[in-house]
Amino acid sequence: MADGLSVDNALARLAVHIDNMTSAAQLADIALKMRPSHVPRQYWLEEIATTLRDNADTFDAVRRAAACVSHDLPDGEPAAMTVERLAGGFDRAAAISPAASVQLSSLGDEDRLSATTGEIALWLERQGMLGAHKRMLDIGCGIGRLEHALGAMAGSIVGIDISPGMIAIARRRCAGVANVEFRLTSGLDLDDFADQSFDDVLALDSFPYLMLAGVAGRHLGEIARVLRPGGMAAILNYSYRTSPDIDSRDINGLARAYGMHVLVDGEMPFRSWDGTVFLIRRGGGT
Repeated sequence: MADGLSVDNALARLAVHIDNMTSAAQLADIALKMRPSHVPRQYWLEEIATTLRDNADTFDAVRRAAACVSHDLPDGEPAAMTVERLAGGFDRAAAISPAASVQLSSLGDEDRLSATTGEIALWLERQGMLGAHKRMLDIGCGIGRLEHALGAMAGSIVGIDISPGMIAIARRRCAGVANVEFRLTSGLDLDDFADQSFDDVLALDSFPYLMLAGVAGRHLGEIARVLRPGGMAAILNYSYRTSPDIDSRDINGLARAYGMHVLVDGEMPFRSWDGTVFLIRRGGGT
């Protein structure tokens, strides 16, 4: 409540941080027992409680999906093993709820997921990242929700992911979209792609897991390599750390090292999702 989150985003955080021993009904009771003096906060808490009571089974499914993917890193675990472990977790999460596996705040609802996807698509268009002549790489494409939304707005899109289960869902979702391709990737680099082979790169909620595996910096360098001069990369959530300033410092340092410029530095432009946005342009071009 203090962070000013929407109800959906607050419920997503509850799904991650509240143990399974506390039921949705108990959480609803806790919300109703709180008595803030600020009237809008009372309404917010009442909406939290109503949503939890009316969607208890859905909330539990979201909580199970969230629990599939561990953000803990065992000491000494090699990057390849971390990626393999994460891939298995994403497979299990997608089997429980495809929508929740890529956006917990969707609460497993396709309409909520589509609303956020539409906001992201509109933002990308405003940045000049879409167009019939554009070739885009989507790092961590998940279930293909953006490919389905952007297919008609781009020349071609290649979506890559470490999760075979998610790639399978993405291919079914985009079966009728001719200019979209999906590939299973190692998650360690972009070696499958040639230098300067993309106009733009998108990474939606994938960098926090690249950070976990210790390959985020390497991927920034790889993005610079596969981008054409003047091409842009949109990183939506660089990490799940609590300090946006740390993410900004890291992104700016890596951008300078790889000859790129930060155009958007840690903004939160979306209403339905609390993602933090960085937009980077490779040097050269016009």
